Amino acid sequence: MKTDDFDFELPEHLIAQTPIDKRDASKLLVLDKSTGMVEHKFFYNIIDYLNKDDVIVVNDTKVMPARLIGVKEETNAVIELLMLKTEKVNDWECLVKPFKRVKVGTIINFGENKLKAICLEKRDSGIAIFKFNYSGIFYEILDELGEMPLPPYIHEVLKDKDRYQTVYAKNVGSAAAPTAGLHFTNELLKKIKEKGIKVEAITLHVGLGTFRPVSVEDVNNHEMHSEFYSMSKECAETLNNAKRNGNKIISVGTTSTRTLETIMRDHNKFIECSGFTNIFIYPGFKFKAIDYLITNFHLPKSTLVMLVSALAGKENIMNAYHEAIKNEYRFFSFGDSMLIK
Repeated sequence: MKTDDFDFELPEHLIAQTPIDKRDASKLLVLDKSTGMVEHKFFYNIIDYLNKDDVIVVNDTKVMPARLIGVKEETNAVIELLMLKTEKVNDWECLVKPFKRVKVGTIINFGENKLKAICLEKRDSGIAIFKFNYSGIFYEILDELGEMPLPPYIHEVLKDKDRYQTVYAKNVGSAAAPTAGLHFTNELLKKIKEKGIKVEAITLHVGLGTFRPVSVEDVNNHEMHSEFYSMSKECAETLNNAKRNGNKIISVGTTSTRTLETIMRDHNKFIECSGFTNIFIYPGFKFKAIDYLITNFHLPKSTLVMLVSALAGKENIMNAYHEAIKNEYRFFSFGDSMLIK
C-alpha cells in the first residue's frame, strides 16, 4: 500500500483559514460506509442520526498556548519552541526552529526572564528536550507568554483563542485541537442528552503527529508518533453497556478513535486505564470499538485520511472527498465535518 494512494487534488481556497461564526452551522457530509451513498446536511442535523442510549465519545483535551518565541541567552538569536508533550515534571519535548541554532546546554529566555528553557537533549526531526525554569504557576505563565499553535496551513490570525478549543475542553496538554469536536455547541450537546444519547469523555493529548506528514513511500514503513491517553471507570462502564445492549458508539474525531481502538485491542473490553498509544490505523485494520465516526476533512497522504479509509473504504472516502470539493466544503482544522455511519 503506497502513500500516494491517499493523495488527492485540493484547491487552496478550500483550506479554511478562520472558523465560521456559529460552530454547529458547518456543513456535514454524511457517508454510508456500506453503500458509499452521500448526503449533504449541516452539523446541527447530527442528532437525527443518533438514537436513545447511543454513546458519543469526545476528547476533552485542552490545547496549551504551546508556541513560545524567545531569545538565546548568549546571542539574542530568536528561537521558537512548540511544546509537544511532557517527559517528566518541567521537562518537555519541543519542536525547535531554527534547530541548528540550539545545542545541548543552550538557554532560551521568554518574557524577559519570566520563563527559561535549557536544552537537555537533541533528537531527530527538529525535536529537542528542554527543562523549563520559572517562579509561580506554570500554566498561568504559559497563558501569558504562549500563543495558540495553529497548524502551518492556517495563515490568518485567530481573533478568539477559544475557537481553537472545544466547548468541553478540560484537561490541558495538547499541541493541537481535536478538531472534529469544534463543531459542537453547549446547546447542541444539551439537545443530544435530552434525546437520551449519552456523552462520555476520554482524553488523548494531541502531539507531534498532527504536524508530521507521511514521508515514506510504503505505508507499512511509517513510524507513528506516541500520545498519552486516559479513560475513566465510568466511561468504560457506559461503553461496555452500550456494546452489550447493541447501542452505537460514535467517536468524535480520530483522536477518540485511536484511544478507543487501542483500549479494545489491548484488553478486549473497555477498562479504566491510561498510557501511551502509537496505534496506526490504515486499510486492513479491524475496528472493534466504534460504530460511527464524526470527523473533519483531512490532508492528502496523511495518517488521518488512512484512518477514515480503513473505516469506510478508500474508494468511498475518495468519492466522498471529490463530492466535498465539488460542493465547496471547507477543509482541515476550521473546516466542515463528516459523519461516517
